[in-house]
Amino acid sequence: MLRLCLTAGLLLAATGALANDTMAELKTGGLIYVQTTDVTMEEEALFISREQVLVDYIFRNTGEKDVESVIAFPMPDITGEMDANLALNDFETDNFLNFSVVQDGQPIKPALQQRVTAAGIDRTDELRALKIPLLPYSEKTLAAMNALPAEVKTDLISKGLAFSERYDAGKGWQEELRPAWTLHSAFWWKTKFPAGKPVHVRHRYQPSVGGTVAMTFVQDGKPGNTFKDYAARYCIDDAFMKTAAKLEAEAGKSGPTYTEQWVSYVLTTGANWGGPIGRFSLTIDKGDPDDYVSFCGKGVRKVGETTFQMTAENFTPEKDLDILFLAAADQ
Repeated sequence: MLRLCLTAGLLLAATGALANDTMAELKTGGLIYVQTTDVTMEEEALFISREQVLVDYIFRNTGEKDVESVIAFPMPDITGEMDANLALNDFETDNFLNFSVVQDGQPIKPALQQRVTAAGIDRTDELRALKIPLLPYSEKTLAAMNALPAEVKTDLISKGLAFSERYDAGKGWQEELRPAWTLHSAFWWKTKFPAGKPVHVRHRYQPSVGGTVAMTFVQDGKPGNTFKDYAARYCIDDAFMKTAAKLEAEAGKSGPTYTEQWVSYVLTTGANWGGPIGRFSLTIDKGDPDDYVSFCGKGVRKVGETTFQMTAENFTPEKDLDILFLAAADQ
């Protein structure tokens, strides 16, 4: 992948103060289908912004017989942790990315499979028997867990399903049981691929956007603690570093603080289909003209005030996509 730095807009002031307040984004990707090599992905048009991910596919069954099988969209795993700081759109709904799918112009209501594991063991049925919701960070889940008898709480802790947290919120020391399991979710639906005919599938969802309260890869105009990792992940080059250094130097004088925001996409799921992707296009929209974006791509060109695009023929994705946005913090 070629190194790419895409910047636009005026250089505004920003701060260089480092911060450890970060929000982790959840990696998401495309559709998975693994049952036959007869179904190929003729086209994939991928659009990514911080507000939505939109993917248009054209599949074709190159065999002589119709194929009926399952398509799946794996949601990112969610693990209950003591110091978790996740970028979730909604902690209270199973469809926490607001995923939707349309096939050949008709909306589809996919089924949702959810399983829970702890220490590598499936514990789904046990939680359901206790009437505990499976979403680790739901308020309903916490309420159900903390209403359990003491001996049941002890059992959950012993199985690695929960941990006890003590805290003082101004009312003296309190103790709560919190989830420690991992939730695995996947939407899926059955579909038919008629022999020789195209099938158009479109799905969209709201991405999980992580970030920090300031830039971490630049410090005092030089590479910061995260630079080495960022240079490999986001293909940061000299031009992008110079821009970041200027933003840092001007911080606090006349402009806003610039923060990092990240979106990740599991692009390699496209290799699960029969053969390479015939025609592939990726469009990244940075949203605000005064924001900046860096990611790895080949032959990327600017196609709009805030949009950048790359295209490829017979494309086999070998690397997942990570996107770094620099955005002015609200003043």
